Amino acid sequence: MSLETIQQEVDNWIKTVGVRYFSELTNMAILTEEVGELARLMSRTYGEQSFKESDRKGDIGDEICDILWVLVCIANQTGVNLTDAFKKNLEKKTSRDLTRHANNQKLNDNNLNNYGQIC
Repeated sequence: MSLETIQQEVDNWIKTVGVRYFSELTNMAILTEEVGELARLMSRTYGEQSFKESDRKGDIGDEICDILWVLVCIANQTGVNLTDAFKKNLEKKTSRDLTRHANNQKLNDNNLNNYGQIC
């Protein structure tokens, strides 16, 4: 599914099921909540925190999609075409970081994080 299709699917759902978009400020607060829910699950799955019973049924993919949903809502509300914005952002990162990460000694194979991968 393309970003354009995702934006249209969310817009159609909002207009047929969701009644209307929440305000931009409300969606920003919802986004913060959703990121917090992903953080809780990540810290329990990959970090040192233990699971609470209520956290055991969490699904990382579902939490990521909750975040994506709200981001798409915000993009739709503010007139952002995510396809165009993503392409522009990728070009910016490529231009800015073309050699930056390759030359970063902190990212060489001798400095892997605790989980054996470079992030």
